[in-house]
Amino acid sequence: MLPMKQGKKGVWLKILLDQADLVPIAIQEGFNYHHAESGYVMLTYWIPNEPSMLPASPSHQIGVGGFVLNDKREVLVVKEKCPCSCSGLWKLPTGYINKSEDVFTGAIREVKEETGVDTIFLELVAFRHAHLVAFENSDLLFVCMLKPLSFEITIDEKEIQAAKWMPIDELIGQPFYQEDHMSKKVIDICMSAYEDRYSGFIANQLTSKIDGKLSYLYYNDSNKN
Repeated sequence: MLPMKQGKKGVWLKILLDQADLVPIAIQEGFNYHHAESGYVMLTYWIPNEPSMLPASPSHQIGVGGFVLNDKREVLVVKEKCPCSCSGLWKLPTGYINKSEDVFTGAIREVKEETGVDTIFLELVAFRHAHLVAFENSDLLFVCMLKPLSFEITIDEKEIQAAKWMPIDELIGQPFYQEDHMSKKVIDICMSAYEDRYSGFIANQLTSKIDGKLSYLYYNDSNKN
C-alpha cells in the first residue's frame, strides 16, 4: 500500500453521512470502526501485521455538579424527572458539559439551565472517576463550588421536577445520603470549602508550548507567595 511506502502505518478514513454506502466496502477491505459522530463515521486500518498503535476512540463522558450555597446556609437543589436511582431525591444540579466547553463554565451553565440561578465559579472541590458506565464508557464528574449572583428559581420543566433552596442539614438528612458514602462525602467537602477548612482548585488560563493552545489548568495556589 502507498501509505506504507511513505513510512505511514495507519490509515484514517472519514465517511460522511451521504457516503454511508461506502462503509461496507471499507469493512471488506480491512478497515475497522473507530468512532462515530453526528454526520460521519471514522474507520481505521493498521497496515503492519502487529497490534495497532493508533489511539483508541473517545472513552470518557464528562459531567459537572454545582454546589451553590446562599448566606442562609441553604443549598440549591433539584429533583430530576428520571426513572433512575435518584428519582424523587433532592440533589445538586448536575449535567454533562458540551463539546469544547470548560468544566467550570459547564457547571455554571447547568445550574442556570436547571434552576435559573446565575452563579460564578469559585473552585473545583472534587471529582469522581467511574468506569463501564453509559455505553461502557468511563465517567468523570467534577464538583464545582459556585457563588450565587441571583436567588430566584425558574426551573427547566423538561428535565427538572422541582428546585429550591434547602437547609444543608435537611439535604444530608435524606436516607439516600446516609447510605451513599460518596454523595455524603461530596457534601462534606463542599461545606469544608465553604467554611475555609478545605482548599480546592481554581482555574488558571495558561498556554502550553506542546499544542500552542490557551486552556485552563486547575490547581491549588494557596501556597503562592
